[in-house]
Amino acid sequence: MSRFRPAVLAAAVLALEGAALVVIAVLELFALGEGDASSTASGLALIALTLVGAAGLIAFAVGTLRHASWARSGGIVLQVLAIALALAALSSIRPVPWLFVLVLGLAGAVGLVALIVTVRREGADDPRLHRREDGTGESEDA
Repeated sequence: MSRFRPAVLAAAVLALEGAALVVIAVLELFALGEGDASSTASGLALIALTLVGAAGLIAFAVGTLRHASWARSGGIVLQVLAIALALAALSSIRPVPWLFVLVLGLAGAVGLVALIVTVRREGADDPRLHRREDGTGESEDA
């Protein structure tokens, strides 16, 4: 097994979620063109925010592959939000949108676990986090 396989899985989940948001933005654009929005300005703002979210997820995916801690931490936050959104949909929408709940909840859970495993593995290799035997807290290379 490759040393950072969880990072690849986490990046794939983040990239797929970003791609899903791009698809949603395109669908929103078509709905706006058909006149399904009550306000054109609000519809455009929603599309722009959806694309910003997609760009963020894709940036987190690329950053995770490049072993950037900012990307992993941002990805973890978004996976927790995805799980929370799935649980909120489960408890507050009738009838329950089971497909949405399952896809978003499972993707969020898989992404969260993969990101946490990635953080643990990459943190174990960081010499700044290893303590010297004399207890000073400095790395052995310092």
